[in-house]
This record gives sequence, structure tokens and C-alpha cells, in this order.
Amino acid sequence: MAPTKVLIVEDSPVAMEVLQRLFKSTPEVEIVGTARNGQEALAMIPRVNPTVICTDFHMEPIDGLELTKQVMANYPRPILVLSNSVKADDTKNVFALLQAGASDIYPKPLGGEYAEYEAIKQKILSKIKLLSGMSVKARPLN
Repeated sequence: MAPTKVLIVEDSPVAMEVLQRLFKSTPEVEIVGTARNGQEALAMIPRVNPTVICTDFHMEPIDGLELTKQVMANYPRPILVLSNSVKADDTKNVFALLQAGASDIYPKPLGGEYAEYEAIKQKILSKIKLLSGMSVKARPLN
């Protein structure tokens, strides 16, 4: 089975490094591109054609919510939002992301203890695998 092609969109260099290390540690995922914000990601998507997009929420000039809206209108595909600023009790942002077309939202891995890192890694990789087989529909921009 071919690896899942992933585009990582993250403005924090430390978080980008953690995500790259996480995805490079498995043959099931191929990183096809990295972007520091939604604007860079939108320019890159037609060229790298990712199966799944993993994005942060808070970025400038285009954040994860606007990126999700643009992707679903122009390049529909599964989107996993990895962010520590979007919590389960943050219903406003969670609802907005899901309404825009985000497939799932999960806390961003920050490193920490090895056992904790491995558990988070397995959870994120299982989400990527699940999302890679997901069919999504285009959503018009409102």
C-alpha cells in the first residue's frame, strides 16, 4: 500500500520539527510539503497534491479556519487540525472548523515523555490513516 501523502502547515519551527519527526518515523506517511501558513499551503496544494492536510489553527496571514474553507472550496480533501488552542470546550472554534470542513481536530504533540509521545504519535497516525480513506465533498465559500 502506498504511503499517505501529507502536507504539514505549521508556523512554529519547534512544532514543525516534532511533526516532521513523527511522520518520518513511519513508512505509512510521506511528507510531500511543509508550509508556514495557510497562504503558503494554498500555493503548494496543486503541486504536491496531498491526500491529507495537517494544519495548525492560529497562523498569519491565513489561519487554519480560512485555510480549511479555501481547501474545501477549491481542493477538497481531509483536513486534520492539530492545535493546542482548540480544546473540546472551545465549542465556537471547534464548531467553526468542523462546519468549514475540517475532518478532525486533535491536540498538537509537543514532545514530552517518550511513552506519552509514542501514544500521541500512534493516535495521530491512526487518524491520518483513517482520514486517507475518507471521501470529502467540496463546500462553496460563503
